[in-house]
Amino acid sequence: MKNKIKLGILGGGGDSLIGIVHRIASSMHDRYKIIGGCFNPNPRENIDFAESLGLDLSRVYESIDAMMEGERKLPEEERIEAVSVLTPNFLHYPMAKQLLENGFHVICEKPLTTTYAEAQELVALQAKMQTVFAVTYTYTGYPMIRQMKHLIEKGAIGKVQKVDLQYYQGWINPIIHDTEARQNTWRLQPNKSGLSCCIGDIGTHAFDMLEYVTALKVTELLADLNYLYEDNPMDIDGTILVRLNNQSKGVIRASQIATGEENNFTVAIYGEKGGLKWEQENPNYLHHLTDHQPFQTFKRGNAYNSAIAQDGAKVPSGHPEGLFDAMGNIYKGVAKAIRGETAFEGEYPSLEDGARGMKFIEQVVASHKEGNQWTQL
Repeated sequence: MKNKIKLGILGGGGDSLIGIVHRIASSMHDRYKIIGGCFNPNPRENIDFAESLGLDLSRVYESIDAMMEGERKLPEEERIEAVSVLTPNFLHYPMAKQLLENGFHVICEKPLTTTYAEAQELVALQAKMQTVFAVTYTYTGYPMIRQMKHLIEKGAIGKVQKVDLQYYQGWINPIIHDTEARQNTWRLQPNKSGLSCCIGDIGTHAFDMLEYVTALKVTELLADLNYLYEDNPMDIDGTILVRLNNQSKGVIRASQIATGEENNFTVAIYGEKGGLKWEQENPNYLHHLTDHQPFQTFKRGNAYNSAIAQDGAKVPSGHPEGLFDAMGNIYKGVAKAIRGETAFEGEYPSLEDGARGMKFIEQVVASHKEGNQWTQL
């Protein structure tokens, strides 16, 4: 415990998928110790969940306000240092703002906020407070994604000339056709989810991934969104054409009504000398295509990979790793930043990445509503 980062958690209680991902990820490299937080707005469920984790109930709070008050009363060396924000989207901004104002490091789920203006406020506040702030675009933590970034940076495929990212799920399909069910699903409620459902939830992952692996910027976009029903205010499917700052072009496709799909996120980057392809459902392999050599596959855990890819592998080659490990690599990067240790570039998605994701979401919705017009980003 001596040098472990004392971690608090807001949200993520009960059977929350994202809650267990963050808790396991934070424990992977022995860099954090969960101290307390507020896991559920229901007081009884909050306490019951904290007891199931074996936490000291004096550090389990009924609200973020009570948490700020309680932690301020403690000696500095005993206080929670970093807080993971795992609540529904509409709570990200007010909670992150309050945490920054009180000097906490923040690890926040995406999308960062519900508006770009809120995101800009957080960027300015974090610059003033000089704390560490990560936004968990989880898939950037996969070793083979980091190997893809390394290969593109080193010129393995030459100048990028085509990008194609697809993120298909089907989980909303049985909900969207039931009037009552879609009205009671928080991701389909603008007051809780923000401007966008599909693009805000998974399309933003694809956008962040594109800019992460290529180190290029999207400069313009044209979006066509699908709401399926007139009484549904939130997009559940979309196709976005993009133009990059090196004059190349591509497409981002995202859907939550791709019937039968589970979590089919694929990344394909093509350059003048070759291409690289990766699939989230089979994440331990990175495929390299060229015109003049046989198809090549990189596998995680091998010494031929880059230093950052090797650093992200926890077990020897042939032992599959997955989502928990990717998130664990992000938590490790944040820990290095908090402790002032030497780190690889791109070990965790930054607050600026999260803010850019919010700008992307707003411009996608604007492009669609303006009659599928090209929009500056």
